[in-house]
Amino acid sequence: MLPQVIIIGRPNVGKSTLFNRLVGKKLALVDDQPGVTRDRRFGDADLLGLKFTIVDTAGWEDLDPETLPGRMRQQTEASLVGADVALFVIDARAGVTPLDEEIARYLRSSRIPIVLMANKAEGRAGDPGLYDAFALGFGEPVAFSAEHGQGLADLFEALRPHIEGTDDEDDMLPPEGEEDEEEFDPESVLKLAIVGRPNAGKSTLINKMLGENRLLTGPEAGITRDSIAIDWQWFDPASDAYRPVRLIDTAGMRKKAQVVEKLEKMSVADARRAIDFAEVVVLLLDATRGLEHQDLKIASMVLEEGRALMIAINKWDVAEDPSGLFNGVRAALEEGLAQVRGVPLLAVSARTGKGLDQMLSAAFDIRAAWSKRVPTSALNRWFDDALAANPPPAPGGRRIKLRYITQARIRPPSFVMFGTRLDQLPESYRRYLVNGIRRELGFDAVPIRLTLRSPTNPFAKK
Repeated sequence: MLPQVIIIGRPNVGKSTLFNRLVGKKLALVDDQPGVTRDRRFGDADLLGLKFTIVDTAGWEDLDPETLPGRMRQQTEASLVGADVALFVIDARAGVTPLDEEIARYLRSSRIPIVLMANKAEGRAGDPGLYDAFALGFGEPVAFSAEHGQGLADLFEALRPHIEGTDDEDDMLPPEGEEDEEEFDPESVLKLAIVGRPNAGKSTLINKMLGENRLLTGPEAGITRDSIAIDWQWFDPASDAYRPVRLIDTAGMRKKAQVVEKLEKMSVADARRAIDFAEVVVLLLDATRGLEHQDLKIASMVLEEGRALMIAINKWDVAEDPSGLFNGVRAALEEGLAQVRGVPLLAVSARTGKGLDQMLSAAFDIRAAWSKRVPTSALNRWFDDALAANPPPAPGGRRIKLRYITQARIRPPSFVMFGTRLDQLPESYRRYLVNGIRRELGFDAVPIRLTLRSPTNPFAKK
């Protein structure tokens, strides 16, 4: 594993801006108000050739452990376990505060090497705070500006003694991006995103899978803000082997009209990006609230993005009339998601762990269908049979000729059908073909893309 570097500091000193600067992407949400970051976020950093894993943490606050800020601090403290070095960030313009001194006392009691960083040190406004930082007892601070990228060379020199000499074998997961669709490996890492309305239990569900309180949870709705990816190994009882999973927790998605604050808009946009990155998306419902219109909107968005969709009803252990609830949700899905019938529906409990193995097994199965390629010969045999069983219509007495079909890509399965006068093909006949592909060729409930293409007329006027 790469060496792990933790960013620690009080709220609003620029930790997430520093994180984004080191990973080279705007992964962490950044805003002027304090306390934006709540969960730990991991990223791969490359600082002038120095490679390490950088961890963003919530701002350190001195409050009751039972409060939300107190629970955020516990998450930050937990991040120090196993770290190779910590970046202690202060605000050079604000100078050293009593909370900075408290954090310094805590860090001195740990055995982790500390690199002191005075952020926002551009210009002369940060000079007094830079000098005050010597009093914290961690030697000379690194003068830095995460916003403008100043001080990277000094940070490199400060980190290098702690990073070099550690095991830097890079066995991290493949970089984000689209895999080569011709080389899909069914045993590759499953990218599984958990989405839903606020307080559906998404973070609690992931914590139960991991067997630890990795993500911040509580009775307050909307605790999660950033989309957090966690690499994990799931033990598959069926194969008696571990299978790699990248779990992606996301912020709750409310109705668009209710999202008015800038930060919540950023969180929802981040959740949408997480859906685009995922392979399989689990839409988590709250059994105490049932299926609502917003759930159907989220499901439709997932399908429009071409991702494999599953739906899990959480809090099953406290559901009233479970059988009636399950059948009611199933009927509502058949009506509300007519474009994809038979979406997997499961009952789970983040509190007891009920149904989690079945959910993960189904996720691997639906990804296999989402990644399937049909040989052209088998595809056109099905195509000929479909046309024979139900020939295309003849609007105006002129037949629409459908010649052949090919699978252009996978993930999601995308097909191109060639013929003439395709602009007059009714939508109902197109649905007939898509449903046939799904039913007869083993694509189950994954989204299907069907593109119609007619040959170019060389005599047509340009």
